[in-house]
Amino acid sequence: MIVQERLYSAADLWELSHSPEYKDKRLELSEGVLIVMAPAAFQHGNFTMDLGYLIKHHAKTHDLGVVTAAETGFILHTNPDGRDTVRAPDVGFVSKSRLPDEGLPEGYFPGAPDLAVEVVSPNDSADEIQQKVNEYLRYGTKAVWVFYPKSKTIAVHMPSGSRTLHPGDTLDGGDLLPGFKLAVSDLFDK
Repeated sequence: MIVQERLYSAADLWELSHSPEYKDKRLELSEGVLIVMAPAAFQHGNFTMDLGYLIKHHAKTHDLGVVTAAETGFILHTNPDGRDTVRAPDVGFVSKSRLPDEGLPEGYFPGAPDLAVEVVSPNDSADEIQQKVNEYLRYGTKAVWVFYPKSKTIAVHMPSGSRTLHPGDTLDGGDLLPGFKLAVSDLFDK
C-alpha cells in the first residue's frame, strides 16, 4: 500500500519506523513516496531465512562481507528535495571492501547492497517487483536475485542483463560470492 501525503526523506522514514503507529509495519521509500507493507507471511519468512542462512554461512566462512536479514534498510539514493529511496531487501549483502572503517552503521546502510535478494509473495505485483529491481540496479546494486516460490524459478538481474533459472539449473554467486553455488531444485524442494 502506498501512502502519498507528502514526500519523505530517509530521516523521516527512520522516525516513522520507530513510532507506535507503524510498529507492526514494514516501511520503504521510493523517490520519497512512503510504502507501507504488512509483516511477511510465515511461509515467506521461513523460505527467506533458509536462503539468508545459506548466503550468510558462505559469506562468513570465506570472510566476504556482511549479510543482512529481512527489512534492513539501505539508502539507495538521497535527493536534496527529500525524494529519498530506501529499500529493505529480504536478504542483503555488502562486500567487505565497502564496509565503513568506523564500523557498521547504527541506522540504515548508506548505499545500495552489492546483492539484493527478494522473495516474491502472493500479494506482490509484477510492477512492484520490477520497480525494486530497477531501483537497486540504478543505484549501484551489482546483482538482484528474485525468487519465485510458486514457479520455482529465480530471476537473476545484473546491469548487463537478466536471466531466469529453473529447477535443474544452479545459482552461482559469481564475483560477489565466489564459490557460492546453489542448485535451484535443492532450495525449492525443501
